[in-house]
Amino acid sequence: MEIKDFINHFADQFDETDKSEFNPETEFKTLDEWSSLIALSVIAMVDEEYSVKLKGEDIRNSNTISDLYNVIASK
Repeated sequence: MEIKDFINHFADQFDETDKSEFNPETEFKTLDEWSSLIALSVIAMVDEEYSVKLKGEDIRNSNTISDLYNVIASK
């Protein structure tokens, strides 16, 4: 798993936010489009693409895309 691939998969969960907005240091919870529905989509995507079970707590404890990537990489 590479972070650039993860960022692309992560960005695919957003319909209205331009992909150029996403990088390892993006604070995803500050994006206008971020919602609990997108959080659920991210959890489902991580399960499907990486076979990792994310919890809501994992997302709550992450501030940047890189933080979330590191949580997934550690599981």
